[in-house]
Amino acid sequence: MPVAVRTTQDMERLMELYGDRLLRLCCMYLNDEHLAQDAVQDTFVKIYRAPRAFDVPQAERNWVTRVAINTCKDYLRSAWKRHVTTVEQLPDLPAPQPAPADEAEELYQAVQALKPKYRQVVLLHYYEGLRVGEIAEILHTPQSTISIRLRRARQMLHGMLGGNDRDEDHRAEHP
Repeated sequence: MPVAVRTTQDMERLMELYGDRLLRLCCMYLNDEHLAQDAVQDTFVKIYRAPRAFDVPQAERNWVTRVAINTCKDYLRSAWKRHVTTVEQLPDLPAPQPAPADEAEELYQAVQALKPKYRQVVLLHYYEGLRVGEIAEILHTPQSTISIRLRRARQMLHGMLGGNDRDEDHRAEHP
């Protein structure tokens, strides 16, 4: 039986089921917790205004994720985001000391440095645990394109993080 989002109880169910997941996704996508909270709220408003029926829960999850990604894209394209600097250094305050970066923080920064089309597939695949086919469905993009973007993102991250190619090391040790 199809599930439709039409009532307050349906919205509460969606918020309970997807709220934390969407907040994490939006935080990673926008790199700003407050903006991400706004994006999640806007996502649920859009869902409420455009109810849909789904035969399977996976289709519902993919649709909710797609609405959140589109909302994040809208935020990144907005005139406000393009013209406002979010962090300003006050002249009379001492500059903050850089915190020591551990491996997780270094990885997070590298992922954030990727172009949006690569960051998007990395977030959905590694952080959300979605398969290539699910990502392709959510992004309305061919699976081959998603696979290529994922492979290129891995290569870029490998280069940014200064990783060693284990195959080359192995070949050098064992000719």
